[in-house]
Amino acid sequence: MAPVTSLTASVHQRLATALSAALPEADADPLLRRSDRADFQANGILALAKKAKANPRELAAQVVARVESGDVIKDIEVSGPGFLNITITDKAITENLAARYADTDGRLGVPYAEHPGTTVIDYAQPNVAKEMHVGHLRSAVIGDAVVQILEFTGENVVRRHHIGDWGTQFGMLIQYLDEHPHELDHKEGEDLQQSGEQAMSNLDRLYKAARRLFDSDDEFKTRARRRVVDLQAGDPRTLATWQKFVDESKIYFFSVFEKLDMEVRDPDIVGESGYNDMLDETCRLLEESGVAVRSEGALCVFFEDVKGPDGKPVPLIVQKSDGGYGYAATDLSAIRDRVFNLKSNTLLYVVDARQSLHFKMVFETARRAGWLNDDVKALQLAFGTVLGKDGKPFKTREGETVRLVDLLDEAIDRATAVVREKAEKVGLSEREIVENGQYVGVGAVKYADLSTSAVRDYKFDLDQMVSLNGDTSVYLQYAYARIQSILRKAGEANPAAHPELGLAPAERALGLHLDQFGETLAEVAAAYEPHKLAAYLYKLATLLTAFYDQCQVLSADNAPEVVENRLFLVDLTARTLHQGMALLGIRTPERL
Repeated sequence: MAPVTSLTASVHQRLATALSAALPEADADPLLRRSDRADFQANGILALAKKAKANPRELAAQVVARVESGDVIKDIEVSGPGFLNITITDKAITENLAARYADTDGRLGVPYAEHPGTTVIDYAQPNVAKEMHVGHLRSAVIGDAVVQILEFTGENVVRRHHIGDWGTQFGMLIQYLDEHPHELDHKEGEDLQQSGEQAMSNLDRLYKAARRLFDSDDEFKTRARRRVVDLQAGDPRTLATWQKFVDESKIYFFSVFEKLDMEVRDPDIVGESGYNDMLDETCRLLEESGVAVRSEGALCVFFEDVKGPDGKPVPLIVQKSDGGYGYAATDLSAIRDRVFNLKSNTLLYVVDARQSLHFKMVFETARRAGWLNDDVKALQLAFGTVLGKDGKPFKTREGETVRLVDLLDEAIDRATAVVREKAEKVGLSEREIVENGQYVGVGAVKYADLSTSAVRDYKFDLDQMVSLNGDTSVYLQYAYARIQSILRKAGEANPAAHPELGLAPAERALGLHLDQFGETLAEVAAAYEPHKLAAYLYKLATLLTAFYDQCQVLSADNAPEVVENRLFLVDLTARTLHQGMALLGIRTPERL
């Protein structure tokens, strides 16, 4: 089905045509936006009149005289110093929504992007042999939402999970296990798939013990560093132990991501080790091109605008003086792979804001090397910190970092209790209570994150997150379930658009907002801002609530065509909520 032209685009085109006729030399942008005074307001005439040394109200009047009214525009008037207030016909609203409703491929008439490219998105980056904690939540949740939104617009998206699976800590771990072989034994008959969390708990404990010994025993430190050399040289026995760590960690990762209701595919996991064979060439290319220089034995890239507390330039160290490689060498090799092998136009990194300086230097180095340019860009989608109710970084009562699985389990438990309270009234089975508890709990955690601008910190408050009131995913899920209940009760009445009918104010407000879904998605995708989609969906749910209060849907007093038209409106609202929530990675239960 062909995409549906939004009412905003239709009105914009009519105003731009009239403006061009009145001012042939001008860049005729009417600066159209939604308005509380009318359906739309055009603010562009003031600036255009000033540039043309014309009277803005007179220019506005000329534009009004040239605008075609009729099927789309009902009324247009000059306001204030030269604004235009535009009202749309009820028929145009209903016909446009009917075209979206008729879209059988589930896109609701939303067009694909005109010029899609290839985006590699680096997100959800856990570390091998370490448990995932609350700090891993945002990269996973924000990254997954951006992936879904970009794919919906038609972008070719390559997912990459850059897991920490290489470096000094693995020499330390492998050497410690060699010297303490019984510390990672599995119980006889233990199913690794069932015991992902337990296996990772054991690995995490092993890592902490190895770290303590590494920090306190210089002889062990020397042996561990020799083991790193063995690992990098491909020693079979060392590699086999390392692979065991990676495999057990992946089982755990998949179990956590499954709990988060996220798809993470094994081929998309390309950790630091995946670029090991490229490191030497990356350093050679940087040094030969003069982008990097030797300084005190290390290979460095210097920047005029990056200075330390002493005022001296702080370099990006690509290769250490002992020949070892740092994170920069791996990240630069990953850029080469993503640009030249994966043929990407955009590299997007969903990484903690505290890594901003590192990525600023890495991206600038890649630009100097010619790997990034005007046609191939890299940017960091930086995110803030998850805070506790006290406004401080989220910790356990003992002051330790909160494990991600514990946080999710508590959210699901809390949400299941809320669902259970309403279950008898709705008639939910025990299976539905458990399933909905998972959808509501995980949805609550995701929505709290995604409804906040990524760069901002936010407070993790489960009581607020699972509330039926306010800007929460439960409020949106309940709105969807309520519509499904109405549709089930409708009996023989079927949703159907009736453009000949006039619309009540609440119907108009709901309809105009529904029509903006595609434009909102385009804006969200262009700026990688899922919080704007969350805001759109929350407003949609609030407009739906106002519609319920003012417009009875299944009323015996309504004519059949009014009932059908209102059923059509709420059904399209449900479809929009369902699609929008899915793009945020949140489920919408049919009954709640």
